[in-house]
Amino acid sequence: MTKKTEHNEPITQDAATEKKNNTSVDSENKTESEVVTEATDATEQESYTLTAEEFAAAKAHIETITKEKDETVNLLQRIQADFDNFRRRNASVRMESYEEGKRDTVKELLPALDSLERALESIPTGNAVWRDGIVLVQRQMLDALKKLGLEEIESDCKFDPAMHEAVMREKVDGKESDDIVVVLQKGYRMGEKIIRHCMVKVAE
Repeated sequence: MTKKTEHNEPITQDAATEKKNNTSVDSENKTESEVVTEATDATEQESYTLTAEEFAAAKAHIETITKEKDETVNLLQRIQADFDNFRRRNASVRMESYEEGKRDTVKELLPALDSLERALESIPTGNAVWRDGIVLVQRQMLDALKKLGLEEIESDCKFDPAMHEAVMREKVDGKESDDIVVVLQKGYRMGEKIIRHCMVKVAE
């Protein structure tokens, strides 16, 4: 029984060149994802060793940046809150100025409304055409003022110093104390604001 011996053939220069070429071909055949994965693995394997001083300096720098970031965020939040408050105040002031302007305008027109009422009282009953014309003007004026919010203050009630101004007091039969006897000048309000108190005579 003979023993079969295998001999390794020496690698010639041509074989080495062919092997190198095959390796190059394999590298070229790698997909892009494989190349990226290898580069990422190589990067992740890199590590740095810091001294205690370097670590303390890096930590202090991070804390400083974090503190500055928090301060900036807080400042921006305060600025936003201040702007929101300013916008609300500005809207409120603008609306109040508008309402005040309306009240001032209506208040200036009240004497003309009083004059129309006095004119109606002085017209003779036989002059119906003239009376109808003044009534029409008075109604148009009242309608326009009511659209702006004008309301007449109640006078068929007890005297209320918040709405009425008592210019006379006297005893009147059949009237209780603080009953309004005569309205000398009509009063008006717009919403909750009194623009002119009602001038009245009150029973004692």
